[in-house]
Amino acid sequence: MKTAIVTSDSSINHLTGNGHPEQPDRVTYVINRLKKNENLIWEKSKEFDETLLESTHTSRYVLEVKKSFPNSGLNFLDGDTIVSPGSKDATKNAVGSIISAIDGIENKKFNNAFCAVRPPGHHAEKQKAMGFCIYNNVGCGANYLIEKYNYNKVAIIDFDVHWGNGTYDIFYDNKKVLYISTHQYPFYPGGGSENDKGKFNNSLNIPLPAGTNSEEYLNAYDHVIKKLIEFKPEFIIFSAGFDAHKNDPLAQFQLNSNDFYEITKRTLMSTKKFTNGKVVSILEGGYDLKALAESADYHVNALLEFNK
Repeated sequence: MKTAIVTSDSSINHLTGNGHPEQPDRVTYVINRLKKNENLIWEKSKEFDETLLESTHTSRYVLEVKKSFPNSGLNFLDGDTIVSPGSKDATKNAVGSIISAIDGIENKKFNNAFCAVRPPGHHAEKQKAMGFCIYNNVGCGANYLIEKYNYNKVAIIDFDVHWGNGTYDIFYDNKKVLYISTHQYPFYPGGGSENDKGKFNNSLNIPLPAGTNSEEYLNAYDHVIKKLIEFKPEFIIFSAGFDAHKNDPLAQFQLNSNDFYEITKRTLMSTKKFTNGKVVSILEGGYDLKALAESADYHVNALLEFNK
């Protein structure tokens, strides 16, 4: 069994304007780095039944998004969430990438997958776009696992430096989904304290201060592992943001690129007996292009090694 990289040709057509940190080069840098690894399987995002969007978001919100894509120029969904004509396919195909990854795993085509796509998704709430995010990609993936494949225990692990308020909102009262987030606090988007536990204690938030270094972060990550073992997930989804890197311009964590290998490895090792290695990861944040590509490479190497 191998690791797949799922991409979408439309990711680079989601334009956000000059100087915006969530830019097309984010995926091109990651993909160019991963292409040097000959052991990966390459897959494309696939079409899916778009009613899945309405399992994750409200039907009104989905309609608003579909109407928001301009024929030319840019349109602002909020102060920093921008869409262009090319965003229509990019947003849909970002969701399609996680569907393609899940189907590939369930059909035993590969064992795990990383989706190198954009826009990111973890800030998108049931009925609100924010923080560069339009549709909640991991939210759609988790709901797909539950609806199509009848999973009862899906764990979403979010190591992006920002709290995934959207994912928390979507699964606040869903017993089948455990949402775990490590993030800088207090920080954008607000929330994400230890008291944000979900309706059924189905969320674990680990807020950490600006300046958190590798040792401090990995020590805190032990709480993630403990919660995962208690939950016994059948499938894991990573919200893989790499903006906790020390070189990232949008945050103040001090992680190194190889820390993302360690995070991934620890997670997989601790949950293998529950998941049989079924893991899908999708790109969230990360805005220093070199650090992003290097960190994603370490993350994927841990996925690859886990197949051996």
